[in-house]
Amino acid sequence: MRAVFITGHGGNEVVSIGERPAPSRGRGEVLVRMKAATLNRVDLYMRDSGAGITHTLPQIMGIDGAGVVEEVDDDEKTLRPGQRVALYPAVVCGRCEFCKRGEQMLCVSVNYLGEHRDGTLAEFVSVPAANAFPLPENVGFDVAAAFGVAYLTAWRMVFTKAQVKPWETVLIFGIGGGVSLAALQLVKMTGATAIVTSRDARKLEQAAAAGADHGVNGASEDVARRVLELTGGRGVDVVIENVGEAVWPHALRCLVRGGRIVTCGATSGDHPSADIRRLFIRQLQVFGSTLGTFGEFHDLLRAAATGHLAPVFDSRYRLEDAHAALDHLEAGRQFGKIAIDIAPV
Repeated sequence: MRAVFITGHGGNEVVSIGERPAPSRGRGEVLVRMKAATLNRVDLYMRDSGAGITHTLPQIMGIDGAGVVEEVDDDEKTLRPGQRVALYPAVVCGRCEFCKRGEQMLCVSVNYLGEHRDGTLAEFVSVPAANAFPLPENVGFDVAAAFGVAYLTAWRMVFTKAQVKPWETVLIFGIGGGVSLAALQLVKMTGATAIVTSRDARKLEQAAAAGADHGVNGASEDVARRVLELTGGRGVDVVIENVGEAVWPHALRCLVRGGRIVTCGATSGDHPSADIRRLFIRQLQVFGSTLGTFGEFHDLLRAAATGHLAPVFDSRYRLEDAHAALDHLEAGRQFGKIAIDIAPV
């Protein structure tokens, strides 16, 4: 089968686009003929080093995706050949204390597609049947793929962790990336006020068109000072961020007393100043968050089916053009998701 896979670590020279053995479906698994995937920052991380993530080379890239059921067990109750499905990107044990209480992303033996095992940038993927979610007919394969990581991550951050209320103000760092843009859309769904940041004036304009109430240019403005001006000196109720070290001190200064910050990444580094005194004096709340649960993924797909949520796409590439797609992601110029079409050539 055709696939995009890494044979080492470095730049695009270690990314091959060619033939790999098709996966062998095991009992309890479903073989999916992939139709679409999207790129995520972790794809670059796995290409560049993959440090700290147990994996075996060569490995197929891609963490999220959607497609059509090719094969499934005869006694499977929910899925059938030909059915359209979206893939939950984490394979879990289903038996540990965290899985049993519905917190799948905390599974003690979690394995992510495209990180710990072969991923979605291929014609076929085999995953446990529990990972394949029936896809509503009015939801496209590319939409479902975009929801698998970025939108599911943002959904948990906004609704489960921060529990954003309509009367609150939310600051979102780094607008334009998948999670940040998804968070903006979800925050506006609640009716809350959204302030976004970027070092790119064009992205701030695009964010305003997407519903942002205010934009702050991190290249020319003091983010904390401007946010305090916009909130009358009060500060924001919630900060959503995935940048890490570079913005952490500014993020804490932007929060109202008793405010909460939710983080899901550290693209600029993972050793920020803790600012412990500010944390305890102002009684700030810090939430770490990754991905989401089976239940949250189900709710997200339902929201898409009702037409209340549609992802923003920056660009689309064929599987054969994966190098160009990765270059585009690495350049950081995108506004929205980068989709990969896995349709047959």
